[in-house]
Amino acid sequence: MLLALTLFSPQLARGQQFNVIYTFTGGADGANPIAGVTSAHPGVLYGTASAGGTYGVGAVFTLSNRGSGWTLNPLHEFFSTPNDGFSPYAGVVIGPNGALYGTTYWGGLYNFGTVFELQPPAHACLTAVCYWSESILRSFQGNSGDGFHPGYGNLIFDQAGNIYGTTTMGGSGYWGTVFELSPSGGGWTENILHNFGSGNDGQSPNGGVIFDPAGNLYGATGGGGSDYLGTVFELSPAGGGTWTEDILYNFTYTGGGRNPVGTLVRDASGNLYGTASCCVGGEIFQLSYFSGEWVLSEIYSFTACGPIAGVTMDSAGNLYGVCSAGGADSHGFVFELINSSGNWTMTDLYDFTGGSDGASPEGSVVFDSSGNLYGTAYSGGDLSLCGSGCGTVWEITGLKRRR
Repeated sequence: MLLALTLFSPQLARGQQFNVIYTFTGGADGANPIAGVTSAHPGVLYGTASAGGTYGVGAVFTLSNRGSGWTLNPLHEFFSTPNDGFSPYAGVVIGPNGALYGTTYWGGLYNFGTVFELQPPAHACLTAVCYWSESILRSFQGNSGDGFHPGYGNLIFDQAGNIYGTTTMGGSGYWGTVFELSPSGGGWTENILHNFGSGNDGQSPNGGVIFDPAGNLYGATGGGGSDYLGTVFELSPAGGGTWTEDILYNFTYTGGGRNPVGTLVRDASGNLYGTASCCVGGEIFQLSYFSGEWVLSEIYSFTACGPIAGVTMDSAGNLYGVCSAGGADSHGFVFELINSSGNWTMTDLYDFTGGSDGASPEGSVVFDSSGNLYGTAYSGGDLSLCGSGCGTVWEITGLKRRR
């Protein structure tokens, strides 16, 4: 079926406009999106819903705007069989071949999660609903030789077409892994780049990893480290398929935020930015390299936020994200952090009411090429469905001049 949009558009300050572009029903479209959406090109978004779908265990969808409003088309509905994954907590990314790639927290051959690929139909679809063809690239095994339960972090590709990601658990140290999947002989071969949990190492990376121009990987763990409050780490290729880990920062009881979550973002100067969920209401931090060591600075500390996703950086170096709690109605809010020569100013762009606009946004936000900002809300929307609503997809327009 073709699913149409719902609009909720109060006027914001400075010419900004908040619009609900889709309200989930819990049917084939899915329900309760945890991840944000991916912007392909103007008027096309891709995303995942952690629940709903015909089988109740999640879906992948696309939202298209052809000038008359937004329409949702489900691309895949997960089903809890031994072959398919279910419960996607992360979003999808577009691969070099135009296919979509993502992870599920559960399911697969061993019920410890999967990496999947969705290929579009070879020929133009003539029906209202166009499902894509799914392939399972990896079923995580849940033993000491493999990670399991990939979390909130999106996958990434390198220039050779290899896929990189994290698992929150498993591996030889039990506390998660960074893995690589490489195309091989018509299939995919996994290489564990790092096993977390040994000694003072980090534990449980909930976000994904990012590259720097030299090919090093960066990420964060929510636990472990010297005070068991999390770490920021770097993995560097050491030849022969091996990688070397360097702990860039250990979160401590005296050093500001704790328990980093979400995927980091890196600016052109090599500074790293991320979110920490503890303590008080969470914080946004910057990690910079000075005089041979990495130094953490607190950009902004929230009184109530509960950040789960990382932040998104625009071309001017400003940061955008969501808080799953707090705001005027305590249902979460969208924020903007403006960087003026290292001085950061926070603006609350929109407060969710818990009604038709949505509640509890948990995923990262994304800009399209026109400067519109998009995200999801886990609940709210149609409050007659899913107990407290099945969630929404929203946009904020009028931010273009900050790009």
